[in-house]
Amino acid sequence: MIRFIIIGIWVCVVALASTYAAAYWVTGAEHGKTDEPYLSGLEYRRLPVITVPMVIDGSVKGYVLAKLVFTADASLLRKMSIDPSIFAVNAAFQEIYVNGRVEGGKMSKYNLPEMLERIRQETNAHLKGDVVREVLVDSLNYVDRTDLRSGPPPGMNPAEGERQRR
Repeated sequence: MIRFIIIGIWVCVVALASTYAAAYWVTGAEHGKTDEPYLSGLEYRRLPVITVPMVIDGSVKGYVLAKLVFTADASLLRKMSIDPSIFAVNAAFQEIYVNGRVEGGKMSKYNLPEMLERIRQETNAHLKGDVVREVLVDSLNYVDRTDLRSGPPPGMNPAEGERQRR
């Protein structure tokens, strides 16, 4: 009988000691928290798809569809009161509209590094600082105007296109 009482007291002491040790360890540990500010690096921001009409001889011959991404310093982006994407889209649209080349109904070869650098410089000029580090191309396509009417919209299977035409 005394043996069971001693074992019971021993179990209680061990349980209390382990609970105290765990609580002391949790409150005393820092768990990776530091006093340093958030270390930020580059942040990637996708721009919405830009649709730029290609006007040749006074009529729209087709559209350039561009999906771009830009990188910027994350800490600068958090401090800004306006979204730099607006200026990047505007600069990209102007660059493609003014310097985009479509010859014979096909998109001719762009000098992409120069075009992307001009978009970056124009965006940074509007932001009055070196915010945008690099502009990247996700996709760049040309769609002829005649191709737009010849089939169902992109992403729709042909059966759905037939039902909508009826």
